[in-house]
Amino acid sequence: MMAEASKGNKASSSGLLNHRYLCKKAMTLRAMEDVRARIKCQQKMVIADMKRKRPDMQSKTLNTNKLVKKTKSSDIMQETQSTHPSENKSTDASKPGLSVLPPKVPDHHSLVTALRDSWEVDSGFSSETSPPASGRSSPFLSLCPTTVVALDCEMVGTGPGGRCSELARCSILDYHGNVLYDKYIRPCQPVTDYRTRWSGIRKHHLHNATAFVQAREEILGILEGKVVVGHSIYNDFEALDILHPCHMVRDTCTTRLLSRLAGFPRERCPSLKILAHKLLNRKIQVGSRGHSSVEDAQAALDLYKLVEGEWEQELQNKLRDDDAPHEPSFASSNHYMQDEYWPDDVTTDGQ
Repeated sequence: MMAEASKGNKASSSGLLNHRYLCKKAMTLRAMEDVRARIKCQQKMVIADMKRKRPDMQSKTLNTNKLVKKTKSSDIMQETQSTHPSENKSTDASKPGLSVLPPKVPDHHSLVTALRDSWEVDSGFSSETSPPASGRSSPFLSLCPTTVVALDCEMVGTGPGGRCSELARCSILDYHGNVLYDKYIRPCQPVTDYRTRWSGIRKHHLHNATAFVQAREEILGILEGKVVVGHSIYNDFEALDILHPCHMVRDTCTTRLLSRLAGFPRERCPSLKILAHKLLNRKIQVGSRGHSSVEDAQAALDLYKLVEGEWEQELQNKLRDDDAPHEPSFASSNHYMQDEYWPDDVTTDGQ
């Protein structure tokens, strides 16, 4: 009788162990299935979002392909008819309030062909069929043109020896190169060094200039919610005494894309003058009249457009990598094996 009772107890205990093992295994599998289901749901939402955006991208691609075909056909007609290129015209960029179109660049047929083959859009380098430099199209229209502006400021010196930099002129251009804002600004402190050789500012420019506080409010109103393009632009933000979100800033001084395109070492930060000459075949910041903030803003904008597609794609990939869900490991579900996650009837039977 006692042997039979011991056998019965062993059988019941082994059955309880089997039951607890099966419960643990079922809970583990259920937890893993829940995690996988959530991941699949997130992936479906991402795919659905991409499908919604795809028709817009396809229509834009068709439009750009039509533009390339028209441009190529016009080039062929011009070559067969041996027409003469139109004369280049330039506009003075030294006066505030005027929209400026930089001179068109001749004799770049080989560069035009190479860029068209790689981008499949009009790069803006052709002197006959392309829009002005400030109206270049980008290979990927990832940003709405109305959300992009170019900024450049000129500073003068105040304080002892003119060591303190204060804002004296600010120019803001829209994506197409139109001047949105261009004013001389009166510094808060008396000017001790006009820095005319670099700033282009002279004493008479500041006689009826806008007060700094008023100008700052006007500029903030324009920059709000915009992607701001500029060269060494944090110097301009410091002079304006503003903080702009980092993800809304495109500084042509620090991006490696332009340095690589110009053939410079990765660690080098070339000046705006050098980049404009190397990549745009444009001479800026020359002469004794000093810099023009409108001209410099246009140069930074056109440099941005050269690598806009790749630049924005890199930023999108970085954001996507940061937000991507991670595949769960088996170890992450081990906490479900703890007693607190077991059914009440199992824990009661085991006590």
